[in-house]
Amino acid sequence: MSSWELPDRICVSGGEVAAGAFGDGPPVILTHGTPASSFLWRNVVPTLAREYTVFVWDMLGFGASRLDAGATPSITRQAQTLAELVDHWQLDAPGLVGHDIGGGVVLRAHLLEHVPVSWLALVDAAVLGPWNTEFTEHMQRNAEVYRTMPERVFADLIGPRLRTATYRPMPEDVADAYLAPWRGKAGQHRWIDQVAAVDFADTREVVEGLDHIAVPTLVLWGERDGWLTPDVADQLAAAVPGARKELVGDAGHFLPEDAPDEAAKAILSHAAAMSRSEVVDQVGPTLQPYLTGDSGSGR
Repeated sequence: MSSWELPDRICVSGGEVAAGAFGDGPPVILTHGTPASSFLWRNVVPTLAREYTVFVWDMLGFGASRLDAGATPSITRQAQTLAELVDHWQLDAPGLVGHDIGGGVVLRAHLLEHVPVSWLALVDAAVLGPWNTEFTEHMQRNAEVYRTMPERVFADLIGPRLRTATYRPMPEDVADAYLAPWRGKAGQHRWIDQVAAVDFADTREVVEGLDHIAVPTLVLWGERDGWLTPDVADQLAAAVPGARKELVGDAGHFLPEDAPDEAAKAILSHAAAMSRSEVVDQVGPTLQPYLTGDSGSGR
């Protein structure tokens, strides 16, 4: 399926979010990463929606969402937006799934925006630094060069780069759908804006609080991820108390694109295990005492 459209538009403090809800059951929110959109989840949603209400959204500046002039599409901003969406949808402790920088977004929403969650799933997640690729770092150092280069030259750069996100060859219609939001001069500027905005500083506070996570956490990774290699999954799983790691064979960084059935199955299994367990406190921990040094831990 290469067509995908979100029916809802929700006004938030940083712009307007394209979103949608599918299915019926306990709430799950899927958050994509870069340079994707909710299109990444299109083949995962139908399976999850058989048992859950699945909320998907395009982050500000991505897909069909609109970023206000002067706003920055940083991980911090996206986490604030996710917190606003949870309030808008009136959700009580949803499950949160985050891919790539979406992993940093959902963790920041939980740990620093105090969004209560039932469980977490981190998919090829950009959390532990340094997580920028060499391609992204070069763009950040030379943002104005990329912003002002001819559209065709820019398209010739990002098209092949996008295709390295999957292990399996990406069909042309699928690649076109991923690239559509970045076409034209406006799309080129949006791409550079989001590249310039991603900063490890936004996840550094998250990393400092990983050992405060008290909900079941799945670290799900593509075994063939060339952007964030599987050793990062080992490190992330080790940093989160009780986290379980699962690798998916023949899948790259865009695991939900390469292996949507396997991704959905892993998420469902994790969520089902959570529903069978007794959770005494699902409210996200506050990191304020920890970050100010008043945590009682002596650190």
